[in-house]
Amino acid sequence: MGTEGIQDRYINPYTDFGFKLLFGTAMNKELLISFLNALLFKKEVIKDVTYLNTEHLGTQEYDRRAVFDVYCENEKGEKILVEMQRGEQQFFKDRSVYYATFPIREQAPRGEWDYELKGVYVVGILNFRFNDDDGEPEHFHHEVKLVDLHTREVFYEKLTFIYLEMPKFNKSEKELETMFDKWLFVLRNLAGLLERPQALQNRIFDRLFEAAEIAAFTPQRRSEYWESLKNYRDWNNVLNTNIKKSLEQGLKQGLEQGLEQGLKQGLKQGLEQGLEQGLEQGLEQGLKQGLEQGLEQGLEQGHVEEKRENARNFKKLGVSVEVISQATGLSQEEIQKL
Repeated sequence: MGTEGIQDRYINPYTDFGFKLLFGTAMNKELLISFLNALLFKKEVIKDVTYLNTEHLGTQEYDRRAVFDVYCENEKGEKILVEMQRGEQQFFKDRSVYYATFPIREQAPRGEWDYELKGVYVVGILNFRFNDDDGEPEHFHHEVKLVDLHTREVFYEKLTFIYLEMPKFNKSEKELETMFDKWLFVLRNLAGLLERPQALQNRIFDRLFEAAEIAAFTPQRRSEYWESLKNYRDWNNVLNTNIKKSLEQGLKQGLEQGLEQGLKQGLKQGLEQGLEQGLEQGLEQGLKQGLEQGLEQGLEQGHVEEKRENARNFKKLGVSVEVISQATGLSQEEIQKL
């Protein structure tokens, strides 16, 4: 017998062994009925279920990420699939739709048939988050049906997918109000409980805690559970390691790309701003200097023309060139040309 989890009092329902023991065996059928009523109908609608495809308790499939644990039908003939999904898969939603086709196809009898179907429910208990950026980070209970996008009304009532994001369920014992709350609390916390919570004192949970107590197992069953728990923990360690490596690699690449892009963009913006600012400053300075020089040159030219006009008038009066030169400052050669 292994030593993993030796201090645990109750089984971990996320293990293949634990979930099948609680919900996939005929002796614990009333636990499954209670859970389904709390989940699907919020009241006692299902009176009985028949297991259609039970698997023996054990851990033969070591690397399964998701085990289709329960397949049953109620007294109305409605088919119910329940799956404990330990980790996220790339095409998990596609697989859920694919699995839903089996209980649909099985309803087709031989011979003539009018295509009337019984209801089908696909339930996924997820040990991961669908999407942290969905706008409702605390919303964990998803009920999905075929909907007319125009009217926003349900198009077909008999096919239902229900997904429970268990990491988002964080109610404390004092916050448990409904039977649904209590079931989710048990699934989320059973493996870590040392004492039975006061809120879970009724006949159904009497049966659950009795079935889940590891000390009551036979040596063979206890050994099977340790092996299943070991596989669950090993798989979680591999998953967490891959997530950590992916985050580290993503962070490193993001920093490198961000630095390169930031440097490139900064140089480009700096060059553009420098050219723009230089052109503006150059234009302003050139205009200012041009105006100043033009004014000076204009004034100077105007002053020269005034001297020349005076010289012309003096010449008309018969004043000598020498005197005119002294009076205007013009050269005698320039005065003679006027």
